[in-house]
Amino acid sequence: MCTAKKIMLKIVYDHHITAPVGVVWQVITGFSDYGAWNSFTPACKAELRPGAPITMTVKLGRRVIQQTESVAEVVPQRLFEYRMRPLGPFLRSYRQHRITAAGPKETQYQSVFVLYGWLSPIVGWLMAKDLKAGFERMSRELKERAESVAAQRTHSD
Repeated sequence: MCTAKKIMLKIVYDHHITAPVGVVWQVITGFSDYGAWNSFTPACKAELRPGAPITMTVKLGRRVIQQTESVAEVVPQRLFEYRMRPLGPFLRSYRQHRITAAGPKETQYQSVFVLYGWLSPIVGWLMAKDLKAGFERMSRELKERAESVAAQRTHSD
């Protein structure tokens, strides 16, 4: 039996952020603060432990969706990944926040979303525009928030 997955939709955004890795990680994992900066996912609750649920409110176009996914991997200050399997092999997705130090006060951030499974061509076709817009907006807002937090810390030191 072949278990290879065919990726039907992959959305990737890269940003260079003028903030230390620790600040970027704090913004990504500061779930209770999402409402202050994140227009795509304005509410989120999770534990940083594989297998834990991550519950989110997601603004997908004009729709507001409540969804629960599962934390898949946590590598502090490097990777936060969660997955969704609403229909088993028929539809799956994963979301990654990847961060790498680009200097003492610089971070390379990568936002990755992958949708796959037998139903992914249909779901991707129906939702690609809203997903791309939402992930682009969230990654840009993450950059803005982390740079703002880093600047505030610099001014208060």
